[in-house]
Amino acid sequence: MDTMDLSPLTASIAPLNLRSCLISRHGRLVYDHYREPGTAAEPARINSCTKSVLSALVCIAMGRGQLPDAATPASAFFPRLAADSDPRKRSITLEHLLTMTAGFEWTEFGGLNSFPRMTKTPDWLDFVLELPLADDPGTRMEYNSGNSQLLAAALARAAGMPVARFAEERLFGPLGIEAYEWETDPQGVHTGGFGMKLRPLDMLKFGELYLREGEWSGEPIVPRALAVRSVRPFIESEEPRRGWYGWHWWSDSYDAAEDAAAEPGETDSQAADGGSGAEGRQAPALAYFFAQGYGGQFVYVVPSLDIVVVLTADKWRTDRPPGNVFRKFVAPLLAAELRRAVSAG
Repeated sequence: MDTMDLSPLTASIAPLNLRSCLISRHGRLVYDHYREPGTAAEPARINSCTKSVLSALVCIAMGRGQLPDAATPASAFFPRLAADSDPRKRSITLEHLLTMTAGFEWTEFGGLNSFPRMTKTPDWLDFVLELPLADDPGTRMEYNSGNSQLLAAALARAAGMPVARFAEERLFGPLGIEAYEWETDPQGVHTGGFGMKLRPLDMLKFGELYLREGEWSGEPIVPRALAVRSVRPFIESEEPRRGWYGWHWWSDSYDAAEDAAAEPGETDSQAADGGSGAEGRQAPALAYFFAQGYGGQFVYVVPSLDIVVVLTADKWRTDRPPGNVFRKFVAPLLAAELRRAVSAG
């Protein structure tokens, strides 16, 4: 029987004006909060969580032999990379696109402001492919929604159908996801890095799929080896982002002692107590991987506790919730559960 106490969460998130907060454990919904009654039925923007959905579709296509393996040069789909005057572009692989390490000169927002510039051009693929390289492929992560658009285009060509139709047949259909919306670029390619709308419960299903390493109702949807590989840390992100990046998935860990020590006003004894078991044994850090979208859209997967957490928000322009909702309000409760499990074990 699940005895995890989530009652403190309700009071904690009340002032945040979250659109939704859902938690499942062992495949069962154990906590659900919606700001408004109709929220559950309404698809809403998941922003860059779209990237993780695209990752799943890429893995499915690779498993079916429609896309080649991740080490394949991207020039197999975009020949101009091989013809470019910079020979380094020939070494860009599908995995470099998935891990944001292709090396293109890019700043998503601010600086070069590449993402808004791309979306204002008549051909997004041309815009990305013509960019110079700032780094050797595979050496540095630079968050880049242009990489995602290249992957979406490659998937559409390999599958011989629009990305959304492929999703309906191979991912959304099996998961029972029917209510969704998905934008396209000027050429009709579905947006790989953003532009999808889903319901919170369908986001939870997607997280459950990855908690089960690609399996749904006993059937393999995403090949297990690729599902596991896609969420594995590949490269560490740079400030101000934290965590590691995989194949369009993030990963990180929460250490109660470290986080408590970092909070102003915490005493050393409080910090130390946060990370130890009842009998003085140090609890392991709470490891998790997650899909992340601008403005508070998240799908967190915590394998050690068999838990999925979905957070959504829609007030980021006028009343933006803190970006660390999970780490500040949810992770401490999960870490306490992990400490209890260590003590009991």
